[in-house]
Amino acid sequence: MLWRALALAVIVGLSATTGVAWLAFTPTPAVQAGPLVVEIPAHEGVLGIATRLAEAGVVRSRVAFLALTAGRGHIRHLKAGEYEIPRDASTLDIVDLLASGRVRQHTVLHPEGGTVSELARALEADRLARADDVVRAASDERLRRTLDVGGTSLEGYLFPDTYQFVRGMSAEEMLGRMVQRLRSKLTPELLARARARGLDVHQLLTLASIIEREAVDPEEQRLISAVFWNRLRVDMPLQADPTVQYAVAKERRALTRADLATDHPYNTYMRHGLPPGPIASPGLGAIEAAVEPAPVKYLYFVARDDRRHYFSMTVAEHNTAVLRYRLSRR
Repeated sequence: MLWRALALAVIVGLSATTGVAWLAFTPTPAVQAGPLVVEIPAHEGVLGIATRLAEAGVVRSRVAFLALTAGRGHIRHLKAGEYEIPRDASTLDIVDLLASGRVRQHTVLHPEGGTVSELARALEADRLARADDVVRAASDERLRRTLDVGGTSLEGYLFPDTYQFVRGMSAEEMLGRMVQRLRSKLTPELLARARARGLDVHQLLTLASIIEREAVDPEEQRLISAVFWNRLRVDMPLQADPTVQYAVAKERRALTRADLATDHPYNTYMRHGLPPGPIASPGLGAIEAAVEPAPVKYLYFVARDDRRHYFSMTVAEHNTAVLRYRLSRR
């Protein structure tokens, strides 16, 4: 009788081991079908994580997940965040993934000439932050002091680039990373050249942002910079449409005569000199153009087509170019 009892115990043990192994190493049907995204909230306990994964169809058994987590020594080491579960991942793979903290990365492109408002909408579309929170953070005085940013907003200080953000980051953290990226691009040599032209960082980014928004073709950035520098020297208003678009919150839309007559600090048709701050995020090319304008005497430019401009030195030549452009549009 004793041998029968021992045999039965061995059979039960082997069956249990086989069952746990199957649960540990066999992906669920949902994971076999393709990658899944799960979000583990902060401060979620291991029991809550096991339940969440089971309900999402990511693991076959809560008990197996808990057993594997304990066996790997990860009971207190599972990390919150958004995870992309790879196709055919086993429960053991998932335990190790949550312990590693390799959370899902979201690629966010902030292009040259992009504004805080445009960035806010992009972050909200990717469910990384509410647009209102981003706009509010960009104007937060305490954050600006922490980042040593002049003016009343982070506008112009968010370097245009491709970023990797993770869900759970605050708007302040994301904006701070973008400002730090700008700081890494503003080399001592570049800042020294700006100072030689009488520009501090805020003025440099302000002028560069206008150049960025005016120049469609990067090859024209230094020419457009020259026009603005020549106007500043003779105390002519810059008359840059993008500053008026910023003033009346029209972004990239066409302006009316009423818009151009709006009394606003950013309306460079009504006010002389640079506006109070940047109107968008300038790229490195526009920043370089601001400190190194082309050696030309142009005072005017008007669109030639959707990418290029016609530059001129006299108002008569400019008026002819404007008429030519209007006729071509008709």
